[in-house]
Amino acid sequence: MPKELRNLTCQEKLKEQIQKDLTHRRTVSFYQYAKIENPQNFRDELFLHLSKLGVLGRIYVAHEGINAQISVPTDNFEKFKTYLYSFSFLNGIRLNIAVEDDSKSFWVLKIKVREKIVADGITDETFDVRNRGDYLSAEKFNEITNNPETIVVDMRNYYEYEVGHFENAIEIPSDTFREQLPMAVEMFEDKKDTPVVMYCTGGIRCEKASAYLKHQGFKQVFHLEGGIIKYTHDVKAKGLENKFKGKNFVFDSRLAEKISDDVLSNCHQCGNSADTHTNCENRACHLLFIQCGICQEKYEGCCSVECKDIHNLPEEEQKELRRGKPSKSTPFNNSQKRIRPRLQEINPKM
Repeated sequence: MPKELRNLTCQEKLKEQIQKDLTHRRTVSFYQYAKIENPQNFRDELFLHLSKLGVLGRIYVAHEGINAQISVPTDNFEKFKTYLYSFSFLNGIRLNIAVEDDSKSFWVLKIKVREKIVADGITDETFDVRNRGDYLSAEKFNEITNNPETIVVDMRNYYEYEVGHFENAIEIPSDTFREQLPMAVEMFEDKKDTPVVMYCTGGIRCEKASAYLKHQGFKQVFHLEGGIIKYTHDVKAKGLENKFKGKNFVFDSRLAEKISDDVLSNCHQCGNSADTHTNCENRACHLLFIQCGICQEKYEGCCSVECKDIHNLPEEEQKELRRGKPSKSTPFNNSQKRIRPRLQEINPKM
């Protein structure tokens, strides 16, 4: 890859820069399922143009479309929209604006070519993501979910559901979307004639999930247009009842947007009411978990006494301990298979 088409500055320096930067930004997300003939060429073109506009964030490109979570300088927002809409398959695309924004959601622009924009594990060549369920506006969502027969399905990960979800929503208890799809079919196998409403953060996962359920023979499949983000804006603007309780987890440095004052979860260490996600300060661990203020102080932002002790070692000793071990530096490294055993050492009630 040519040097000009990727970031060359170290992550830590970029983080420092964005904290000092006074530029006002808008955090935006969008997606589109569409056929992209040459994802690499499209990726390179995006990187060149978006870099010039000062765009930061994370974008995935694949033959099946594009998935983006980005931060755009407010002064360049109209230029960004003009450029984005210049692509025929993106012309007029819905842009989900963040509910809460501190202008610090991202510190680098990363655009990656992936096999799929949402990893689904589907190998059936007859599956067509375009044959999706029907869109639901905020009004229609509230209306159809008033029906006690309606099944409301949360197509997000367990740690997202844990801090916030719609009333009566059913969690698909899995670590990954690819595992959730067959699980959802199995869980509701005898409900194929019942209305099924699916939702996620911004719409991309529930749109594909709705198409998959239709592919499996479900007759009445719906999904929330624009996901939780658009729903939140719409209920506020139109004075509708807000059926979402708690926080909306987001995949950037903010980690969550407060949608209601309800606190649905508990500190993973002491069990007290809490809904603030954090990553373990031990860089060799970086486990994502929920921590209250008291435990944050007690464990110094770490998930265990062991990690606290490692975190307090000199940096060179920490590097030596990490040497040769697989990196766990992703901020969303949060498999239940990791989080449960580690935190049960502190709180056996988990």
